Amino acid sequence: MKKLFLAIAVLSVTAVSTVNAQTKFLRFGLKGGANLGKLDGQGYKDGFKLGYHLGGFAQVNLSKGFGVQGELIFSSSTVKTTDNFNEVINPDNLNDPSNNDKKIKLNYLSIPLLANISLGSPRVKLQVGPQFSALVSDKNVIKGADEAFKGGDVSGVAGLWLQLPIINISARYIVGFTDVKGVNTVTDRGNWKNQSIQLGVGVTL
Repeated sequence: MKKLFLAIAVLSVTAVSTVNAQTKFLRFGLKGGANLGKLDGQGYKDGFKLGYHLGGFAQVNLSKGFGVQGELIFSSSTVKTTDNFNEVINPDNLNDPSNNDKKIKLNYLSIPLLANISLGSPRVKLQVGPQFSALVSDKNVIKGADEAFKGGDVSGVAGLWLQLPIINISARYIVGFTDVKGVNTVTDRGNWKNQSIQLGVGVTL
């Protein structure tokens, strides 16, 4: 009987150790927070406008100091046009007649693929990598947004990730590489490129 209890104890410790090792190797979680975005290009006001982002992530910790992280993020940002917007596209094409400020809201579904590099501690990580985004919906946006705005965007991401036992905190800067201006309906007046600052808080499951 003692041998049986001993065997069960050994198996239990082994199982717990295996689960802990797997938990450290692969982690999942949820995150959300503020999205400060702007669109660089003629016809748009400079300065970041407040929005939000929500999503989930998966971390694979390949070694003590390095891992990779993939995310699926929905982000919403608002941009405001300037008085010379009509030099780029007819401002009457903004859908909502009550939209006196001529604001345009763009919603993206994004997939960042990031390298996690520990900065002297496994809890503090530098994150860098590409982000691939798709325009999924629009509100108070130019009619024919599928033509005025390209459906996809490729960006670069750099930021910091603080991994607490349950809570995680992140701050990152995202700069667009792609001209998101459609070529069919918009006068060629330079590039339109997304930029954003994301400040997030999440839960590691």
